[in-house]
Amino acid sequence: MYKISAKDLKPEHFRFEVDGKVATLTLNRPERKNPLTFESYAEMRDLFRKLAYVPEIKTVVLTGAGGNFCSGGDVHEIIGPLTKMDMGGLLEFTRMTGDVVRAMRNMPQPIVCAIDGICAGAGTMLACGSDIRFGTPRSKVAFLFVKVGLAGADMGACTLLSSIVGHGRASELLFTGRAMPGEEAERWGFYNALVEPEALAERAGQMAQSLADGPTFAHAMTKKMLLQEWNMGLEEAIEAEAQAQAICMQTQDFHRAYHAFVAKQTPKFEGN
Repeated sequence: MYKISAKDLKPEHFRFEVDGKVATLTLNRPERKNPLTFESYAEMRDLFRKLAYVPEIKTVVLTGAGGNFCSGGDVHEIIGPLTKMDMGGLLEFTRMTGDVVRAMRNMPQPIVCAIDGICAGAGTMLACGSDIRFGTPRSKVAFLFVKVGLAGADMGACTLLSSIVGHGRASELLFTGRAMPGEEAERWGFYNALVEPEALAERAGQMAQSLADGPTFAHAMTKKMLLQEWNMGLEEAIEAEAQAQAICMQTQDFHRAYHAFVAKQTPKFEGN
C-alpha cells in the first residue's frame, strides 16, 4: 500500500506541525490577515491530497496566526492578476481553488477548524470544507464574493453553506456578502461552539485529539458517507450505510469495543 510519512510533509507557504496523531495547519501571514496566494492554494490542495496516504495522522486542525483566520485571496497577488487572464486561465484557477475543498472533503481525516478574527472570501470556504468549526465572539465570517462583483457560487459555497446553515440563511449571506458576527454564526449552526480567543486553540486541539483517539477507520467511513449521501435518496442512503456499517463491523476496533464493554473497561482504539 502506498504511504507517505508525516515527516516528509514540509509545506513552504504555511506552518505545519505534527503532535502525535494530530497535525495543525496554520495560515501564517498575520501581517495581512493570512490571505491566500496562487502558490498557497496549490500547496494546500496537494497537502490535503497527500494526507489521505499518511495513516499516522488521524485528525487535522486548521487555523490562522495573529488573531485572524483568513482574509481570502490576496488582493494584489490574486485579484489583480485575475483581471488580466483569459477565460482558459480563469477556469484553470477556479477549478484549482475548488480542488482544495474537494481534497478536504475526500481525505479520510476529520478537519477541526479554529476561527478567530477575520474569516472572509476563500477563508469561509476553508471553514465550510472542514468537518467541525469553533469560533470566537469577536470573529467575523463574510462570504465576500458579491462585494467584488462575483457570484456566491465559489468553491462549492452554494452546496456546502446551505447544508450547514440552511437554504434561506445561505442565500442571505451569499447575496449580501455581509459579515456574520460570532454569536450569530453559532446560533445559525455555522460554529459548533463559541470559545473565547485565549481558549480556542486548546478547544480545537482537544476535539482533534478526541477524534484521533477514536475508531479512525469508522470516522473515515462516517466522513465518506456524509459526502456521498448528498446525492442519494433515502433508499440508496440506507443501503449505502448498511454496507458501510458491515465493513466497520469487520475492524479490530469494533471487536475491541465489545470486549472492553464486557470487561467494563473503556475501549482503546487503534484505528484498524
